[in-house]
Amino acid sequence: MSVSLEKLLQTLDEWLQPHTISDYCPNGLQVEGRGSVRRLVTGVTASQALLDAAVEAGADAILVHHGYFWKGEDPAVRGMKKRRLATLLKQDISLIAYHLPLDLHPELGNNVQLAAQLGVSIEGGLEPDNPRSIGLWGRLPQPLSPAELAARLEQVLGRAPQWIDGGPARIERLGWCTGAAQGYIDKAAELGLDAYLSGEISEPTVHSARECGVHYFAAGHHASERFGVQAVGERLAAELGLEHRFIDIDNPV
Repeated sequence: MSVSLEKLLQTLDEWLQPHTISDYCPNGLQVEGRGSVRRLVTGVTASQALLDAAVEAGADAILVHHGYFWKGEDPAVRGMKKRRLATLLKQDISLIAYHLPLDLHPELGNNVQLAAQLGVSIEGGLEPDNPRSIGLWGRLPQPLSPAELAARLEQVLGRAPQWIDGGPARIERLGWCTGAAQGYIDKAAELGLDAYLSGEISEPTVHSARECGVHYFAAGHHASERFGVQAVGERLAAELGLEHRFIDIDNPV
């Protein structure tokens, strides 16, 4: 079954509400392709490898978390950007991207989906006064040692996290924010959490963990943001009758 590109975009905008948040890139349709969509490929980042895999899979549209046209980037169409756009335009494939709206969604978003994968019960946001806090915190099903939590993360994400030892012997209250959100560790410390998890780590994060008494786990930007776009693709397939395939392009970061 196929649906119009317009119907697909309307559905996504209704679910993800991109107009309600200021972002670093355009959300929604970034490159327009054919007018109807039967086969949708989802992925984390619109890399050349994902585009090539989508072409091979016969995709009519590609939905990603990390798309193109970021604020501050060189607008010239050359090199890598030219090759990526040429692939989409030659094959008449649409590229659709949702960044922060996909992180934020209370059911399909990256942060909620990661919590579901880990079995964490959500208690609130890392910014208590912000009803749309991207970072969240919650409780593990049972207290775990840092090594046990690291093993659980490796099981769920398929990669061993980097662990900075800074907190208590047992972890019960966990804060997290997928992607490049290591700066939220300060929010986790203010809330008195046992541990904080994000995708990326930076040099100051190590000191914050050690000095504030919080374990820190860097789970990988890519690895921590695979679940939201899959959830959206599966929901689209169920409600619109599309064929959906998630393609995971390996990324160690």
